[in-house]
Amino acid sequence: MLRNFIPAIVFSILFYFESASAQKLMPEIPYVESGHKRQVLDIYMPDDVEGKSLPVMFWIHGGGWQVGDKSDVGLKPQVLTQRGFVFVSTNYRLLPEVTMDDLIRDVAKSLGWVHRNIAKHGGDPKRIFVGGHSAGAQLAALICTDDRYLKQEGVTFDVIKGCVPVDGDTYDIPKIIMTAEHRRTLYGGKMPTFGHRQKFGNDPEKHVDFSAVTHVEKGKGIPPFLLLYFPGNPDTRAQAEMLATKLNVAEIPVRAFGKRDTNHSRLNNDLGKPDDPATEAFYKFLDPLMGK
Repeated sequence: MLRNFIPAIVFSILFYFESASAQKLMPEIPYVESGHKRQVLDIYMPDDVEGKSLPVMFWIHGGGWQVGDKSDVGLKPQVLTQRGFVFVSTNYRLLPEVTMDDLIRDVAKSLGWVHRNIAKHGGDPKRIFVGGHSAGAQLAALICTDDRYLKQEGVTFDVIKGCVPVDGDTYDIPKIIMTAEHRRTLYGGKMPTFGHRQKFGNDPEKHVDFSAVTHVEKGKGIPPFLLLYFPGNPDTRAQAEMLATKLNVAEIPVRAFGKRDTNHSRLNNDLGKPDDPATEAFYKFLDPLMGK
């Protein structure tokens, strides 16, 4: 038994050092001149990017729009730089210091900076993928369906090659608000003082406008979607299925993939692990769209 265990340890150590040596990190790059301390991003690159024009993964962290950091990326920079990507992870200002509208515009500004500057770091400004976990999934889905935010930064949907929201529960904000409040009516419990209703502006029109499902239309150039979710959470499952249905009706390529035997955090943290079903779905989605 010990004999079988030692090679596994050696493999893990070798995998770690090979992965670590295969990438370079440029941290804390401002995407707004003289901006807020959180208006910064990190760029992970393969060792040798000179003369290359690699696809770009632009990643948005989660944390309920109130906490979180661009360093929460797990294995994704390692495995994606090994697969020939430049990986960008962005911060953004947080609630309640700014409004949701400001927060979304921060993400769009960050992606706009990437589009204008990533060629200097070996990335292709015309092959950008957008992904995010939890709150970042809502932000990714929104900016990949509501083109107003990116257009303000000089970016059009034709450069966005794919969108990968991971376990979001707010693609249809009015429905998640109604679901949560109905549960509390039935089973009791206090209403949150700063729940989804308040975070998204406490205005029914804002709730609709900040929902990705609202903006799905045929012919807009919306990119293909891979929606990863944990089926054990009825909210993220229902939200993924709702958005997938909208995208299907609009004839936009989409796959909704539920990974069992996980949870909200592990689904994201395990992306990049060998033999992980969600990782396999991730690669199968990305590979045909990379334009190799």
